[in-house]
Amino acid sequence: MALFSDDSSSAHHRHEWSLRERIGWGSVTVAVVIGLVFAVMPSPYVIEAPGPVYDTLGSAENADGDEVPLIHIPGETTYPTDGELNLLTVSVFGKPGNTPSWIEVMTAWFDRTRSVMPIEAVFPPGVSNSDRDAQNQAAMVDSQQDAIAAALVELGYDFPREVTVVSLLDDSPAAGVIEPDDVIVSLDGTQVHSIGELQQAVGEHGTDDPAEIVIERDGEQQTVEVTPVDNGGTPVLGVGVRMHYEFPVDVELQLDNVGGPSAGMMFALGIVDELTPGAMTGGEVVAGTGTIDSAGRVGPIGGIRQKLWGAEGAGADWFLAPESNCDEVVGHVPDGMNVFAVSTLDQARTIVEDLADGEVTGSYPSCDAS
Repeated sequence: MALFSDDSSSAHHRHEWSLRERIGWGSVTVAVVIGLVFAVMPSPYVIEAPGPVYDTLGSAENADGDEVPLIHIPGETTYPTDGELNLLTVSVFGKPGNTPSWIEVMTAWFDRTRSVMPIEAVFPPGVSNSDRDAQNQAAMVDSQQDAIAAALVELGYDFPREVTVVSLLDDSPAAGVIEPDDVIVSLDGTQVHSIGELQQAVGEHGTDDPAEIVIERDGEQQTVEVTPVDNGGTPVLGVGVRMHYEFPVDVELQLDNVGGPSAGMMFALGIVDELTPGAMTGGEVVAGTGTIDSAGRVGPIGGIRQKLWGAEGAGADWFLAPESNCDEVVGHVPDGMNVFAVSTLDQARTIVEDLADGEVTGSYPSCDAS
């Protein structure tokens, strides 16, 4: 019997595998192309990362390219400082119409120094970029004024601090009772010298009955009654207010191209340091963040995780964080950094002064407990 190979069968199998391979590799190629296209497509997110760090005791470049001190107090006796009191910023990558690609977003998700945020959380719909920048710049200007006031109050200066009405909100319960340019002097007998104090007084009064409010209008005081209403669980009077100060000391704060109110506490500490004998930090590098009002209350800020890493990059071992941000800090503290929870300027000052004296103990509130 003759032996022979079935060439036609082998050819058939070669043809079959060749076809399968072509289909398989074609599918892989299509998948790779789709993946690459998807990776470079714009995402609906922006990325927050640590931004520039500024020493309030030092200088920075202004819009004209000149180095200028962040704090300048002409006409007053100031004292030498040492160390650093660093304020921190957050850089945002992306904006409407120019958002990061998906591959950039995925990279940021695995970077503990950065955060990925929905674009609408940073750029609210209906608000233009120029309007947002203007709002942030206005917030920085207001926070600088509040920082000056808080520092001077901390140092014992007495000067006018007026909560002034600038507008009434739609359907305000104060309509027909309170007017723009009125100064709110007290609520239920409690003097108010900051927006925070007014908010606290309204919150404590509640919405069940009228609050007794002393206002000053055209130089004369009068007593009026307004029943606060609920706004998302918070009692409000339905008025827009801002602070008006008459400072006894000329303090100039300079920081271009930075917006928002979060530098308030660190500016206030820097002013106190410059106006008091001895270096508050004792040569230590201290970083921190937090809004402040004229009564010295420290309030919450955004981007605190990025600010922690910005502080670490600037060589700070000590960080002052608003007590109300502590829940965002836990588990995100760089190795070797000590994070103190502060609620007032006086508390922050005491911690920094004790750091200089080497007297910091575990008795201070901390955010970095695991």
